[in-house]
Amino acid sequence: MSDRPTPNHRARWSVLLRHGPSLALLFIIALFALLDWQFGSGRFFSSRNAGVIVNSAALVAVPALGMTMIIIAGGIDLSAGTALTLCGTVMAIAFRDYTIPADQAGAATWIALALALGLGVGILCGLINGLIISLSEMVPFIVTLGTMTIFLGVGQVLAEESTVYPQNTHLPDWLRYLCYTGSNTDYYWFSFLPIPSSALIAIVLGIAVALLMHFTVFGRNIVAIGSNPLTARLCGIRVGLTTTWVYALAGVFVGLGALLYFANVKNGNPSDGTGKELEIIAAVVLGGGSLSGGRGSILGTIVGALIIKTISSGCTMLSIPNTYTHIIIGVIIIIAVLIDGLRNGKPKWLFARLASG
Repeated sequence: MSDRPTPNHRARWSVLLRHGPSLALLFIIALFALLDWQFGSGRFFSSRNAGVIVNSAALVAVPALGMTMIIIAGGIDLSAGTALTLCGTVMAIAFRDYTIPADQAGAATWIALALALGLGVGILCGLINGLIISLSEMVPFIVTLGTMTIFLGVGQVLAEESTVYPQNTHLPDWLRYLCYTGSNTDYYWFSFLPIPSSALIAIVLGIAVALLMHFTVFGRNIVAIGSNPLTARLCGIRVGLTTTWVYALAGVFVGLGALLYFANVKNGNPSDGTGKELEIIAAVVLGGGSLSGGRGSILGTIVGALIIKTISSGCTMLSIPNTYTHIIIGVIIIIAVLIDGLRNGKPKWLFARLASG
């Protein structure tokens, strides 16, 4: 009898890989709950900590939704972190210098303009990336590595190399409590459902992107470009234009992510963006996104963000230094990329040996 995998075995393996991120999240939650019960404070499984994790995950998941589309299209965006904090810095400056107290007549107009300005900067950042990549046909990694430092420098110039603190009275209540995780149910959108508003926003946006990817021609074109750009071009897909739109649309989610970032910290600091792109990309990869393009999952991205923030919270509860937290997350990312490689038949020497055996 042959020892080679049967179609049934391959089907079960495929199902396991598809649900791998969710199973990994459940395992991590159970592991840290047990460790915290034995060695920590016992607060890991509390509703308060759950709210903090969900809110923190939403801050990563929203910009990661745009990154998911980029990665499915076969691209990458290393500038997402600094673009996000650039948008947040612009919002902070606008609220500091160009708005009036939120309780005064006409304040809503100025507030809307301040938020629109931050969102517009996000779209502009994405559009710049998309145009350079599509027109020059340069590697997205190199282009966005350059724009990453450009956006950081622009933010530092605007902020005069300091943190921008807006007038607290200029912030409307709904914005100040957008990332609220406390016990007062009056500050949640639904008093009977004490889930941070940021998490609800991430869920709604995730559903919107999933519908876009599954039920529109644009979504199918994104998958086609990521799978094989040459074939997509032969099929009549305008690869350059679609790529530009993908990066511009991802800029929308960077701008929305900046809104949540600003609501969470109540200030703008462009230097905070350094390293955020790694969390955003990691959420996509941990959720099953393939860095070679053509595959990704919106639900998986949200689960990936939850995995990252659950690990961070668990390590904090156990008083594990951040340096070790980064190591743990890095190891998990490498495992996720290795699993993605196994899906694609890599490493080739391993599969060649299995076939010969």
